[in-house]
Amino acid sequence: MRIVAHISDLHFGRDEPAVAEALLRDLRDVGPALVAVSGDLTQRARTGQFRAAREFLDRIPFPQLVVPGNHDIPLYDVIRRFMSPLGRYRRHITPDLQPAWRDGGIAVVGVNTARSATWKNGRISVEQIEHLRGVFCGIPDDIFKVLVAHHPFVPPPGQPSPPLVGRGFRALRAIGECGADLVLAGHLHVGFAVDVSAQKLPISSAMLIVQAGTAISNRHRNEPNTYNVLTIDPPGLTLEVRAFDGQRFERSKSGVYERREGEWRVLGAPGPELRPSVRPAVSPRVAS
Repeated sequence: MRIVAHISDLHFGRDEPAVAEALLRDLRDVGPALVAVSGDLTQRARTGQFRAAREFLDRIPFPQLVVPGNHDIPLYDVIRRFMSPLGRYRRHITPDLQPAWRDGGIAVVGVNTARSATWKNGRISVEQIEHLRGVFCGIPDDIFKVLVAHHPFVPPPGQPSPPLVGRGFRALRAIGECGADLVLAGHLHVGFAVDVSAQKLPISSAMLIVQAGTAISNRHRNEPNTYNVLTIDPPGLTLEVRAFDGQRFERSKSGVYERREGEWRVLGAPGPELRPSVRPAVSPRVAS
C-alpha cells in the first residue's frame, strides 16, 4: 500500500499564501510516499514565480514527481516561448521532462504535454507516445502503473467538453495496452474521476482518470482549493479529495475503487462519494 498526493495548478503569481501554508501542513499530516504535481506551477512562467514554486517544493519533505503545464511556458515573451519554452522550468524545477518514480508495487511516469504553438490546449507527440509505450510495457504486470500529465484526456462528467490534449486517445490506447491503471491530470481546475472504459471513447482498456482542482491559486472554477490523496492498494485504491475550508484542508469527498473484470468499480464511499461517470453528456472535443 502506498499513498500518493496529487496536487495541481499551483499558479505562483496568483497563489494564496495562507492556502499554500495550509497545504504544506496537510501534506505533512498525510505523509505520502510521493507527491505528484501535474503542472502549472506558475502563472506566467516568470523567474520570480518559478523561484517561489521551487521554494514551495523544497518545503515538501517527500519525494516528488513534477510535470510542466502550459502556464509554465511564457505566453507574452514570444521569443522565449519558441526558442526556450521550458528553459526557466528546467532551471528552477527540474531538467527531467520524462520523470519516473517506482516504489514497491507502484510505478509513476510523467509526460510533458505543454507546447509553444498550442499554448493552452497541449499535445503529446508520436515520439512521446512510443516512449510511454516502451516504459509502460517494460513494467511488470503485477506493478500498479500511473501516468501523470497536465492536460485532460477526458471531459468533466455532464459538462460540455473542453479541448482535450492532442493525441490523448492514442496515448491512452498505447499505455492501456501495456496495463496502465491510473492517469492523474489537471488544467481544468475541476476535480473528478472517470473510468475510460465506461466512456464513448475509442479505448477499450480500463483506466481510472483522476483530475485535480487548483491546489493553492485564486483561479477557482466553482469549487474551492482542492487536492487528491490516493491510497493505492492493488487491485484497488481509495480516492480522497481534500478541500480548503478557509483555515485548513479537510476531507470533502472520497470513494473506494477496485479494478475487476476489466473495469473500475465503486465498492463504497467512506465519505461523500466521488463516483466516476458512466457516459459523457457530449462527445469529447480533441485539440488538433
